Amino acid sequence: MMTCGPFSGPHIFLFRGTDMAFGAARAASFDTGGAAAMPQPSRGSMLDIEFAQVSDCGRVRDHNEDYVGYVLPASAEEARTRGWLFALADGVGGHEAGEVASRHAVETVVAGFRGAPSGEAHPGLLRRLVQSANEHVYSTGRAASPGGVPMATTLVACALRFDRAVVAHVGDSRCYQLRGNTATPLTRDHSVVGEQVRLGIITAKEAGESTKKNLLTRSLGLDLIVNVDIGEEHVMAGDVLVLCSDGLHGSVDGGEMAAAVRRSSSLEGAAKHLIALANERDGSDNISIQLIRIKSVERVGMYRGRPYRLPG
Repeated sequence: MMTCGPFSGPHIFLFRGTDMAFGAARAASFDTGGAAAMPQPSRGSMLDIEFAQVSDCGRVRDHNEDYVGYVLPASAEEARTRGWLFALADGVGGHEAGEVASRHAVETVVAGFRGAPSGEAHPGLLRRLVQSANEHVYSTGRAASPGGVPMATTLVACALRFDRAVVAHVGDSRCYQLRGNTATPLTRDHSVVGEQVRLGIITAKEAGESTKKNLLTRSLGLDLIVNVDIGEEHVMAGDVLVLCSDGLHGSVDGGEMAAAVRRSSSLEGAAKHLIALANERDGSDNISIQLIRIKSVERVGMYRGRPYRLPG
């Protein structure tokens, strides 16, 4: 179990010039305590990103059931054939070993992405990896003790390549696309109150105050097969993608996330500010966020599933 201690300060990774040899930092996971910031060099028309991530226990819990991870390309060629991956999971409360479930989910997706065939289309790849993570969490729970132990977690993952972001998710961890002053949700919560809001039964404000707000309609690990939502979005230079657990989005809305990113001098500063804001307003749950800024893109079209470069 990961216990929470004093804030240990940011872990910062810098990449300069033409060096794409990220070494041990090309794939990593962090489950609590601190931030990770990753500025990359400008590469003309290549997809170029920077990111920061923070995971915090909150003000009440003594351990962190959230888990975050990422995969970075090791070369310019790998950036085009495989791309980047970011993943965040929130172990489901009320089930045993939520922190084990979230860690297994993220680590399975990270390892699978790193070992995927070059050029595999991200929508199919993420669907396959999330299903593999579900099977791993399910099997781990069944083998944990005589009779098995129920394990479950949410999962949201975002893969980026060229000018596209593919998002896969199960549960109520979210992904937003920030563009200017606008925050667009790229996921729909798989929760009881989420369904009620979509049906017009209750308002979003009522959902946030409901005693059923933590009841999920879908999660990883409870059944051998899981239905995975997949979406694909074009991204532009200046966009920021946000992956977060409900410890954040339950207290801070998308507009406030966009404002924090816009006003902060760095993604790391924005992430820390949003964590502090969520703790100030609630803090009863673990709080995790990944912020991914698109610095430039490589415009492509698709023909029979294969990318081709567009002029301009």
